[in-house]
Amino acid sequence: MSHSTSASRPDPDRLLLDIADYALSYQIKSELAYETAYYCLMDTLACGFQALKYPACTKLLGPVVPGATMPGGARVPGTSFELDPVMAAFNIGAMIRWLDFNDTWLAAEWGHPSDNLGAILAVADYVARKDAAHGKQVATVREVLSAMIKAHEIQGILALENSFNRVGLDHVLLVRVASTAVAAAMLGATHDQIVNALSNAWLDGGALRTYRHAPNTGSRKSWAAGDATSRAVRHALISLTGEMGYPSALSAKSWGFEDVLFKGKALRLAQPLGTYVMENVLFKISYPAEFHAQTAVEAAMALHPSVNERLEDIERVVIETQEPGVRIIDKTGPLANPADRDHCIQYMVAVPLIFGRLRAEDYEDTIARDPRIDALRAKMQVHENPQFTADYYAADKRYIGNAVQVFFKDGTHTERVAVDYPLGHRNRRKEAMPVLVRKFESAVTAHFSAKQSEALKSMFAERKKLEALPLTEFMACLIKN
Repeated sequence: MSHSTSASRPDPDRLLLDIADYALSYQIKSELAYETAYYCLMDTLACGFQALKYPACTKLLGPVVPGATMPGGARVPGTSFELDPVMAAFNIGAMIRWLDFNDTWLAAEWGHPSDNLGAILAVADYVARKDAAHGKQVATVREVLSAMIKAHEIQGILALENSFNRVGLDHVLLVRVASTAVAAAMLGATHDQIVNALSNAWLDGGALRTYRHAPNTGSRKSWAAGDATSRAVRHALISLTGEMGYPSALSAKSWGFEDVLFKGKALRLAQPLGTYVMENVLFKISYPAEFHAQTAVEAAMALHPSVNERLEDIERVVIETQEPGVRIIDKTGPLANPADRDHCIQYMVAVPLIFGRLRAEDYEDTIARDPRIDALRAKMQVHENPQFTADYYAADKRYIGNAVQVFFKDGTHTERVAVDYPLGHRNRRKEAMPVLVRKFESAVTAHFSAKQSEALKSMFAERKKLEALPLTEFMACLIKN
């Protein structure tokens, strides 16, 4: 076996250079991307505000230790916290992801690109307040939308053909990478500094998916993205000090990411970085449910009137889903906590069949103790539908199909209700956006005072005015008075 002893430092991996080029220099010209990012900002903040009524979430928020606040630092929407941008990113990222209700991207790898808003908002507010204090021009909300488009694109295009879940790594790895690139650019890093920061982000490796799967499913899946965004901001900040990078972090023989964690396969961008991901992102609008089950919930809701008075007569419930749905959320046996339940397709079908709804509260113990839920789960059969799988991976479709049918003991059955793609799919944008706005307005009304909620609704009512708003003013409006 040959062994190289050369210490010659190689040129940076092409992937690091391509991401850095894009983060620093790409000019966004797509108005559709900006329009979608506007709705994405609205939707993502709504998810964060909704999460703030859950103590399991709020107990993790605030400074890393009591008293470690930073007056003039980054503000956390919906709270009164002012923190250093690393900890602020964790706070915002955890809020966003807590209820499993923010946007989704499905390909060879899955994920939630709006998770990156934790890093983006924290860095944007930190930089804007610092600039204001030094008499410099302050960036506007338009710059936040630009950063969102770029973070979505980096995460989503990396996900198209690189499957990290297949080697046991969690998709928040891509949040860390995308947030590192965009945060470094926002902080004023040079091209070389962004490459260095990215190399360190990849060298972190990846969190294991253990906390997303039975028998260990738990609440870390709700704060893992916050952890990733905070780590990204740390990498971005440390690169600004001149800290070195590692040019072959991905490709180094034996010690690089690809050999150690990706079974020797080369990481690649399936297509040039542009605005594709934001334009085609999937919104979770109707239900706080793992996205592979969204259409199953829609089907169950349609069947509710036919079955809710006949629960005792049910013999079996047949659920057809895509292969990833079988692999990720097909679960039998006891479910230990809300994080376990919102990753169980049987639970997410049982609740709407019984109650005609699926809300975040329905994953809590109070509802889960209803014996009818587990009794119905025990009668469910989950199968892969090959056509759903094919349409899931087809680049011109990206469907997330499910079908549900209920069979009764007397030999009768309901219709088979199949739904190819959910309300948040690009093919249903016109139908979906008014519902997304209502989701935002409902979240704002529930969390803020009447006066402040009306001001927030007014601020978001006109996109062009919102985009022109200085970030210092925008973030001030999001703090709970």
